[in-house]
Amino acid sequence: MTETSDTRSAAGDAASPDRLRRMMRYIPLIAPVLLWAVPCWVLLHAGQHWPFPVALTGTVLFVLGLAGMPLAMVRGHGRRQQDRAAIVGDALLGGIWVLFTWSVLLGVLLRLVLTAVGVGDGQDRARIVTWAVLGTAATLLALGYAEARRVPRARRLDVELPRLGAGLDGTRVALITDTHYGPLDRVRWSERVCETVNSLEADLVCHTGDIADGTAERRRAQAAPLGTVRATRARVYVTGNHEYYSEAQGWVDLMDELGWEPLRNRHLLLERGGDTLVVAGVDDVTAESSGLAGHRAHLGNALQGADPDLPVLLLAHQPKFIDRAAAHGIDLQLSGHTHGGQIWPFHYLVRLDQPALAGLSRHGARTLLYTSRGTGFWGPPFRVFAPSEITLLVLRSPQ
Repeated sequence: MTETSDTRSAAGDAASPDRLRRMMRYIPLIAPVLLWAVPCWVLLHAGQHWPFPVALTGTVLFVLGLAGMPLAMVRGHGRRQQDRAAIVGDALLGGIWVLFTWSVLLGVLLRLVLTAVGVGDGQDRARIVTWAVLGTAATLLALGYAEARRVPRARRLDVELPRLGAGLDGTRVALITDTHYGPLDRVRWSERVCETVNSLEADLVCHTGDIADGTAERRRAQAAPLGTVRATRARVYVTGNHEYYSEAQGWVDLMDELGWEPLRNRHLLLERGGDTLVVAGVDDVTAESSGLAGHRAHLGNALQGADPDLPVLLLAHQPKFIDRAAAHGIDLQLSGHTHGGQIWPFHYLVRLDQPALAGLSRHGARTLLYTSRGTGFWGPPFRVFAPSEITLLVLRSPQ
């Protein structure tokens, strides 16, 4: 049988995804090498001509970092779940990401500028770049650590919902998300976050998932202050993807024990002044693939029995759920997950996966999405150009 061009084209199209998948397998191996090799070259071996002991010591430190970071990450976040190893691995990851970023930016741009204005010779310019990169990275890491560890500022935003009844005008909704209690003990931080939330005097307090990294039993002490949060009407919670890495049902049970209502594909009604708001929630979109029985994101179930003429506030951990929310005519979806990118310029990668990074955005005919930058941090204890937040949304009626 003669192979036609169409046959060859179809075979080529089928092979392309396979080749892409094979290439993707090597990214976890290639990425750490690039993260450590590029700064090593830019800072030590790009014309600086450092004395041999300096170059050797610096190179050895980079090699140790390249070998130690993956090992610490595996021991910290793998089966062993060793908190000290996780702290070391996370800190190394955040530090080398910042150093890599500015090695690339300043390593190219600053060198071009110095060459253009005729500053020094090649060695002088190379050493200026080295000190500029180290100074910039150290400054950003120090500021980023302080930003990650402090209690977030409360951000207020008025949101008008066309279908919201006048009786519900001024309803105060406090949003926290992505607290990520983890290897670094943050009991006191958790207490202060809850104190800040209480100062907002909210009618409804929402937590849109990623409470912690680790099981509920392991992180109970850090999560316990959530039981002190006050709301005049309700405290509601939905799961995030990180719950499904750490026995999600345990977190659902603990939040219920602490007095929060887990909205697992269901809703409740918030009534005031003769008007009603449907407050619905869904499991995270990763729930079904987790294999945990009864866990999946099902918006139909969440809205079952609700009057379709009533306005709906939906809690969904990931912004990407907005397509389904808009198709159902949801009025406002509250999400987290993105951390606002957490460490610039990682937000460019986040935008490849999510339709929004932070703030209020419109989707479809009437659906609004508010994406929080998150209250805590994941992994590296740094936030660079992506401040954390506690959000107060004041719902407004056009009437």
